[in-house]
Amino acid sequence: MDLQLSGRRAVITGGSRGIGFAIGRALAAEGVSVALVARSADQVAEQAALLGSETGAEVIGVAADTGDDASVRAMAATVRDRLGGVDILVNNAAAMNPGAIPEDALEAEINVKVRGYLRCVRAFAPEMTERGWGRIVNIGGLGARMTGSVTGSVRNVAVTAMTKNLADELGPSGVNVNSVHPGATRTSTFVANLERRAAASGRSTQELEREWAAAASIERLVEPSEVAAVVAFLASPLSVAINGDPVNVGGGLKGSIYY
Repeated sequence: MDLQLSGRRAVITGGSRGIGFAIGRALAAEGVSVALVARSADQVAEQAALLGSETGAEVIGVAADTGDDASVRAMAATVRDRLGGVDILVNNAAAMNPGAIPEDALEAEINVKVRGYLRCVRAFAPEMTERGWGRIVNIGGLGARMTGSVTGSVRNVAVTAMTKNLADELGPSGVNVNSVHPGATRTSTFVANLERRAAASGRSTQELEREWAAAASIERLVEPSEVAAVVAFLASPLSVAINGDPVNVGGGLKGSIYY
């Protein structure tokens, strides 16, 4: 299927690794010019060069802290200068969740994962509405529908609510906004967390992974590329009928019915 993305320009925050980098790869493979954004200048430059070499697409790396207003403004100016504009924004920058985010980290989490997303929307949405087309995808997490971490749930529920408000506001101008909620995904961070838990509990990493996998109807972990494939569709013109809705990409959690 041709996603009709060739020639578009995308910004992906938290783009130097894991799901963010996989999204960059998926979009670049569709002919999108990609700006990977992350806090580490060296790492994001290295990953951008790698992705550009791999796909042949225009890929740049821009260092920024989405938790800081001035940093986001500077990043947006750099991206516009180098790519000529932005059609697609994927908000993905957030602190890695080791399994249970401390409740006293709530304000810091909200600043990056909620206010940070909003900072980036404010930086790029005006040019999208002016052109009459754009796509914004906010990466949340299945913590929005699960207990176990107050902070983890609150930040992802907030992403969902923010997304719907933005969709209603920007939809009439041709800009669709959706949230994507990954579950257990085989990123290097997730695997490292499993290994730490295994070492602390005296169990094997494989045993813990089987427990996570058993909670999903596909009975395995989701791969980053599989999350990225869903995001690439939502970033395309073909996704116009989906706006403001949360899309779960956790392999189908067993036992729950959402409607």
